Amino acid sequence: MRVKSNLKAILDERDMSIRQCAELTGLPFETLRRLYNDNTKQYQRDTIGRLCEVLHIKIDELLILDNEKE
Repeated sequence: MRVKSNLKAILDERDMSIRQCAELTGLPFETLRRLYNDNTKQYQRDTIGRLCEVLHIKIDELLILDNEKE
């Protein structure tokens, strides 16, 4: 089981680019790009908190458990 980022689905659903999300949240583009592409090895609490706050989502909407092995 692994933790997977659902940021791509959330931004796609809102027709929002990574760059627009970076501007809204004040988070670095590269950090969001890694989350969007699910290439993040560690999740920073402040990053996750800021995304949830600005996008009005819960943590379990942003990070999901995937039964697929890495």
